[in-house]
Amino acid sequence: MKEEYYNVIGVMSGTSLDGVDLAHIEFSIINTIWKFKIKETATIPYNKLWIERLKIAVNFSTKALEELNQEYTILLANIINNFIEKNAIVNLDAVCSHGHTILHQPHEGITLQIGNLPDIASLTRQKVVCDFRVKDVQLGGQGAPLVPIGDQLLFSEYDYCMNLGGFSNISFNNDNERIAFDIAPVNTVLNYYANKLGLDYDDKGQIAKEGTINQALLAELNDLDFYRKSFPKSLGFEFVKERVLPIIESYKITIKDKLNTFTEHIAQQTAAALPLKKGSLLITGGGAYNQYLISRINNLLPDLKIIIPAKGILEFKEALIFALLGVLRLKNEINILKSVTGASKNHSSGTIYDF
Repeated sequence: MKEEYYNVIGVMSGTSLDGVDLAHIEFSIINTIWKFKIKETATIPYNKLWIERLKIAVNFSTKALEELNQEYTILLANIINNFIEKNAIVNLDAVCSHGHTILHQPHEGITLQIGNLPDIASLTRQKVVCDFRVKDVQLGGQGAPLVPIGDQLLFSEYDYCMNLGGFSNISFNNDNERIAFDIAPVNTVLNYYANKLGLDYDDKGQIAKEGTINQALLAELNDLDFYRKSFPKSLGFEFVKERVLPIIESYKITIKDKLNTFTEHIAQQTAAALPLKKGSLLITGGGAYNQYLISRINNLLPDLKIIIPAKGILEFKEALIFALLGVLRLKNEINILKSVTGASKNHSSGTIYDF
């Protein structure tokens, strides 16, 4: 019996800007079967200054982005160090960090995740595996989504795995290949309008629930060309800023109605994305707490069993899977699938920094 064990930390910052997720993970691989144990976890929120900087960074000059990258790397290293110290974590094999996406334009060969500078290793005194997207884009891929290899290895009992974060993405098996793609913006838009009401987010979707659908707005959103593209396909904040928000803002309706209409848009695009409207759907990410959104998805997919897992997986699945991607990179095994990203080949992606 062949057995392997890895002690790692997964680190993830999503486009919804709710903070940095950290998860201490123990992996075991016994006869090629992967098992995991989620140990300590934390979400460290950004302060208001960092939230504002990260929101507008898409417009920064090259020099300003370089400065931001350096400062964010220091911030991230401090967060990681505090997490390790607080939980007395020792004998780590690696810290596996996604960083924070600022630019994602794979059709232009561009993707930038800040916080992945070599300094991260010396500042944390840990081996760091990071920058998972760049190689895939160089190989002609979308550089996203990266989670599906984890869905395949760790959550194969579900027919579909969907994350509801800043954007929604889904993965599933199709003819013995893992297929995955981004579906639609989610919290990047919902939180934007909740912020206008002085709230961090729309708790359980209660404000959206009070609104009504604007059918003209819904139709215009559903008509965006992204939804007619075949996979692989992925989204970045540029899509929200340049395409989605201008459409919504052109309608002089209440924020409640905007939230309600966009929630219905998410639900309809989710239903359209699933080739079979039955089976089991695992939903994770902050959007899983949006009860109104879940109810609208459930209403459109009545024959699908929706599973919302316990908090550890619900909130930290992406950190868990970036920990997995890091371990696969350490083993020099495939961690990005060409069937998912559209790259020219399967590959083992990520940069390894030793301190």
